[in-house]
Amino acid sequence: MTKLECVVKAMDDKLATHIVAIDMRDASPIFDTFVLCTASNERLMQAISQNIKDECDKSGYEIKSIEGLRNSKWLLIDLGDIVCHIFEASERESYNLEKLWGDMPRINVEGMLAK
Repeated sequence: MTKLECVVKAMDDKLATHIVAIDMRDASPIFDTFVLCTASNERLMQAISQNIKDECDKSGYEIKSIEGLRNSKWLLIDLGDIVCHIFEASERESYNLEKLWGDMPRINVEGMLAK
């Protein structure tokens, strides 16, 4: 399983919604992919974050850092070449990273989600 598949499945397993992967290779020399998802509340955000950490640990993928741990409406998980963003809905709408990076190609994650 690739790192991207691991992250997307970990998000999906904990009921994250609106999972989007953006190919950032042409925009950033630091990372390759943004993966965004929405959680309905802070508890679910924490569960998604923990599941990403657990699944990456199992698969041997290193998490470099996690930002915004408590009382946050936006969590960021740095996996080096992949940066994960876990948002509460209003925060995701406010920052609207999909629009900001609207000219970057999307990566199809449909095959990585549970049916």
